[in-house]
Amino acid sequence: MSGNGPSRSVLRTRREFISAESCMPVTLLLVLATDEGMSSKMSRRTEQVIQKAHTRIAAIHDAIHAVDYLCSGTLLEHRTRCGKPGCRCATDPDARHGPYYDWGHMRASKLVHRRVSPEQAVVLRLAIDNYRKVKKLLLDWERETERLIDTTLPRNS
Repeated sequence: MSGNGPSRSVLRTRREFISAESCMPVTLLLVLATDEGMSSKMSRRTEQVIQKAHTRIAAIHDAIHAVDYLCSGTLLEHRTRCGKPGCRCATDPDARHGPYYDWGHMRASKLVHRRVSPEQAVVLRLAIDNYRKVKKLLLDWERETERLIDTTLPRNS
């Protein structure tokens, strides 16, 4: 006999011994037994924990779905001096030019800054706030999912 694998007679014997028809009733019986065991073992408290987690996840999903604008980054508002010696901004800090708005965010792993108009700044401020809220909601969703997994599925000890 040469080669690393089993011989053909062993493979043929295994195919004849375990057929698809003989596995189906056993698999079905295992599934039914597992489902019945889960429902009878699950306490009222466990069912309440699961229901509350599903309710919280649905509320999180609705809150995320309601968001229109979403941007990461930071919006900076600043005033500048023009550099002309005769301008009031050179001596009086309250007379500086502006306000100007710069939006800083990551793009392709690099920090990018962009000057935006005052109208764009209003929308960007809303979008950045939404981004932070959605990020927090996703962390809450993850926590609820972990709670569901721990409650419904047994741990391997």
